[in-house]
Amino acid sequence: MTDTLMVGVSGVRGIVGKDLTPDIVRRWAAAFGRWAAARRPVVVIGRDSRKSGPELAGAARSALAAAGCDVIDVGLVPTPTVQLAVMHHKAGGGIAVTASHNPGEWNALKFIGPDGIFLDAVEGAAIRDMVGKDGEGRGGTGKPGKVISDTSAVERHLERVLTMPVIDVARIREQRFRVALDTVRGAGGVIMPLLLERLGCAVWGLELATDGAFPRAPEPIPEHLGTLRAAVRKSGAALGIAVDPDVDRLALVDEQGVAIGEDYTLAFAVRDVLAKGEEGRGKRAPVVCNLSTSLVVEDAAREYGAAVVRTPVGEVHVARKMVELAAVIGGEGNGGVMYAPLHAGRDAPVAAALVLDLLARNGGKVSDLVSAAPRYTIVKAKVARGPALDRVYGALRSRFADGSVDTSDGLRLAWRDRWLHVRPSNTEPIIRLIAEAPTQALAQELVDEGQRLCAAS
Repeated sequence: MTDTLMVGVSGVRGIVGKDLTPDIVRRWAAAFGRWAAARRPVVVIGRDSRKSGPELAGAARSALAAAGCDVIDVGLVPTPTVQLAVMHHKAGGGIAVTASHNPGEWNALKFIGPDGIFLDAVEGAAIRDMVGKDGEGRGGTGKPGKVISDTSAVERHLERVLTMPVIDVARIREQRFRVALDTVRGAGGVIMPLLLERLGCAVWGLELATDGAFPRAPEPIPEHLGTLRAAVRKSGAALGIAVDPDVDRLALVDEQGVAIGEDYTLAFAVRDVLAKGEEGRGKRAPVVCNLSTSLVVEDAAREYGAAVVRTPVGEVHVARKMVELAAVIGGEGNGGVMYAPLHAGRDAPVAAALVLDLLARNGGKVSDLVSAAPRYTIVKAKVARGPALDRVYGALRSRFADGSVDTSDGLRLAWRDRWLHVRPSNTEPIIRLIAEAPTQALAQELVDEGQRLCAAS
């Protein structure tokens, strides 16, 4: 096993052929199979469109079967489709073969528990311990499991979204929204056009093929959405939608071709759900988001009298807290929306439906929704991760002694209208610095000072 294979709350990931090989996949899948078999010897597996996906998914299937698990293969699907399939089949767990927003040379195994939620740190450590004790990736000692194909997972996912009581499908259809859609040649091509068409939208499609030949950096952040922005202007679309390769994140472009930032996806979803009160099961219910999520989400929740609870970055942390608090809506500021009545997982189709429902109900434009709330600017940066993060955090706390401190995930320093979050990435060997403030200059100042102190420490 390589020293650079990344193991964390998001699963195990690396560069294919260097860190992540079929042999390594077999070892981890075999360990997960033994873990899942103790609950129920059935495991669901699905993958995104990456070119390495078929080989790595095949290695995982064989290892799971050798471990005594029956394997239900849902094929090339979004990650939230895999999560829902785990719940549908009452499986002992699931594996999504995807590196999410990472570049095409990366891939990963993301482990899902029987409740459809990703494994937490304790459960992940148990899998890692099994890999360490069985470095050869041997299977079980009993009868091998069988592999079964499930070709209905996407259709079930679509039906679950379209029948959510919180959205008014008829009203959305009446609007006949024109939507520019960019699925970056990922798994979104198998679900997003169908969803939008069933909601009565005219779809202007970009990169809808599912061949994994990502035409741009796959993370749906504003600097990567130039083509979508141009398509919105050219087509006269009411909005643009971009998803990442495994379709758990959604970003928006307004009707003027402006990429408004991923945090607005969750803010709009919060407004839509909480406005419905008990009908949407959201009246005064807490909203859960991570420490790096924009203040626009707090503003949206405050409008409806809801408290915001923040967690460490990582879908599982938000999901577990939502379950604990019986929260209805939550997510992450990267465009990940989680609507608990469907499932406690980031789900771009859910996000799209909630955003369209909000637009249909308000009769306005995306730009109107943005301008109606306080504005903030988020600035992000990355620096190489060194060995002494404690020194970095100590220097930051000394420099910004007047900020409120949260150390549950790196270091977050917050003031009334701004914050700085410095933390090690779960998915790359870097330190992430994220700041938010009312102006670009103030946010940049926080990030610049954070970078300076990281370099000095």
